[in-house]
Amino acid sequence: MILTADGISVVAEAANGAEAVEAVHSTRPDVVLMDVRMPEMDGLEATRRILADPAGAAPRVVILTTFDLDRYVYAALTAGASGFLLKDVSPEQLVAAVRLVRSGDALLAPAITRRLIERYAARDAGSAALHRDLSTLTPREVEVLAMLARGLSNAELAERLFLSDATVKTHVARILSKLRLRDRAQAIVVAYETGLVTPGAGPPAAG
Repeated sequence: MILTADGISVVAEAANGAEAVEAVHSTRPDVVLMDVRMPEMDGLEATRRILADPAGAAPRVVILTTFDLDRYVYAALTAGASGFLLKDVSPEQLVAAVRLVRSGDALLAPAITRRLIERYAARDAGSAALHRDLSTLTPREVEVLAMLARGLSNAELAERLFLSDATVKTHVARILSKLRLRDRAQAIVVAYETGLVTPGAGPPAAG
């Protein structure tokens, strides 16, 4: 009702993870709101299956749950989710989140990003889901990725690196393309899993 009232088409609903996977396969939505705890198949496994589907472009997944637990957020990110919301968000926040993720951005506050990845990246390194080779990036792109992983916005990156917003957006787009990543959320995970950024380190200085 909330989404429809704001002009967003809801093409399917599902009662469990298995139904969600099938619904996405048959309707090909742009965005999926996925609950974590569901019968038969939980939302994290459903997210993995949806985003691993080789047929067609995968949707962007927002994990929606009552459980504010870091391990769910990290598992969702490594599964490929583009964001994480608690169910007590306002209708306005929910609509804004769907539109933001649809536009290609990630939905995760920088403070939460740092907290959860610093807590889980090191311990989960042996089973990391997003192995990528950073050698394809230019030195400037590596620098941008490191700052991005610390939660800096495009405007903050532009100010720190003395670049225009358009140039920063170009760098970010090239990073995502070269590393075959869906959005900034995955880029942050990669930065930690590859050791480019280490837990507890301060923000990188501009070079």
